[in-house]
Amino acid sequence: MKQFLFGTMLVALVIVGPIPTMAAVDISIGISLPPPIVFRAPPDVIVMPDTNNVYVVPDIDVDMFFWNGWWWRLWEGRWYRSHYYNRGWGYYNKVPSFYFDVDPGWRGYYRDQNWYGHRWNYERIPNQRLQQNWKSWHNDRHWERQGTWGVQSYQPRPQQQRQELRYQRQQHYQQRPEVQQHQQQRQPQVQKPQGQQQRQPQVQRLKQQPQEKGQRQQRQEQRPQAQQPRHSQPQGKPEKGEGEHKK
Repeated sequence: MKQFLFGTMLVALVIVGPIPTMAAVDISIGISLPPPIVFRAPPDVIVMPDTNNVYVVPDIDVDMFFWNGWWWRLWEGRWYRSHYYNRGWGYYNKVPSFYFDVDPGWRGYYRDQNWYGHRWNYERIPNQRLQQNWKSWHNDRHWERQGTWGVQSYQPRPQQQRQELRYQRQQHYQQRPEVQQHQQQRQPQVQKPQGQQQRQPQVQRLKQQPQEKGQRQQRQEQRPQAQQPRHSQPQGKPEKGEGEHKK
């Protein structure tokens, strides 16, 4: 009896076991993941001026950001994010809201240690310190309250100017070839549910029914009325009640 129960449980595990693995494969079909970045040690980051706690890894050739507890990467017009800097990337189907606050020329300013004509004494933040403090820095707007982000004698841009820059960066981003190619690949996948396509003709038929009913009534009214048969009573002698006037 024990051998029978053990055999039954073994068969059940063999059948049920592969299901989660198959489901994970189905989710990732059609979406390729970015190539891994090899780090010898956890990367340092710097905070971007004129942003609300947006960090960037400065020592690699690709743009890699940290914001709101996530690592972010842009690859071939698609965005990916992960809780880890070196693994676990997942596809993100829109542009993260922080991205258009980042100045696209930050690499040159970082190399020259100069931010729009001001000395930029950026601070390199180790990964361990970032993980311990990013949430409190985000909640109390730590870097923004300082107002300079390490830039000497720097005056933050007015809010209206920052909004205009965001709009300009968004327009330039949409014109990038890899972004346009990705958007074109996504468009054929957007289709209306079959239920909506089937119900639409029914709605049109329902709207036509009252109109057809009115047309039938109109045709009936236009038909000549059939003449009523004459009575065979003698002419000049009215039927009882006809032609009488009450006094």
